[in-house]
Amino acid sequence: MCSTGSTEDVLQQMSKLWSMLDDLSENDPAAYRTLIEKQIKEGAEFRAPPELYTCLCTEILKPKKGLLYINICGWKRVPAPQDPSRPLPVYTGKLETGTNEDQGWYTVLDVALNPVLLQESRENKAEINQVYMLALSFAQKQLGMTLSQQYRVVNSSPNSSPDELHCRLGFQKLSSAPKQPNTAGQTPAALLQHISSLRSENQEDSAPQIIFRPAEKIKKDLIHVISAASVEPQKPEYRLEMKTDAAGVPDSVELTVELPMVCSMSECQLSMSKDDVLLEVEDLYYLLVDFPKTVNEDTASAIFNKKKRRLTLKVNVL
Repeated sequence: MCSTGSTEDVLQQMSKLWSMLDDLSENDPAAYRTLIEKQIKEGAEFRAPPELYTCLCTEILKPKKGLLYINICGWKRVPAPQDPSRPLPVYTGKLETGTNEDQGWYTVLDVALNPVLLQESRENKAEINQVYMLALSFAQKQLGMTLSQQYRVVNSSPNSSPDELHCRLGFQKLSSAPKQPNTAGQTPAALLQHISSLRSENQEDSAPQIIFRPAEKIKKDLIHVISAASVEPQKPEYRLEMKTDAAGVPDSVELTVELPMVCSMSECQLSMSKDDVLLEVEDLYYLLVDFPKTVNEDTASAIFNKKKRRLTLKVNVL
């Protein structure tokens, strides 16, 4: 419970505030209107919804294999970082999991940062990569998952409509937008009451807890993770088989490659000669395989199974 002295102090401060605003409205109406309109504008910005900036996709290795989508959003409700020595404010949404035919099991995590931070980082590739790595490191520690050290930027995650994104982040749309008041014809008391009610409505929206992480720890994590992510594309798991005809004579070669981070055939680049085949997926996979026998590259065919994320290449031998 507040003491009587504390209550009187607050009342005295409020009285001084009213007096200052009264003086400002009488002596400098233009400055008074500018001040009030600025406060109302900030209130309107505070009620603006989160906006999707980009989406990352990486592979979950443990405890259950699947894909993790991280929606990185800009939200003016998230405080801007003050300086590198202060903690970085982050909002996180409710975790969502699901399955579908094309992707199998997946998890969606929404992470919101101040849009000024994202805008400044966008202009510097190294800085935006740090933001991405921070999001991955944060997700790994918060969710208790073991994630792949590689990621890719995708257009969207499953269930990523604005309404679904807003729901997971706890943003609630108001039924109607507030009308801007005529500041010239209102008293200081009436306008401050309007501003107060505007902020009160915003604060009633359900919002995730702000998670702060020490800046020094962030820097250490980023140095470690970025170093790990700068390795060469990994060699995928594969199986090479010689197929025979009814007489037992070798007639074709079949190459099966597991590509858990690939969504479609268009991401794969295949180069083939009569002696070997090269498979490349930018920044993710690199595989060079020698054929056990000389092949006729004109007979080659490749199929990508989206559900199993598996590439199968077949080619006849000479």
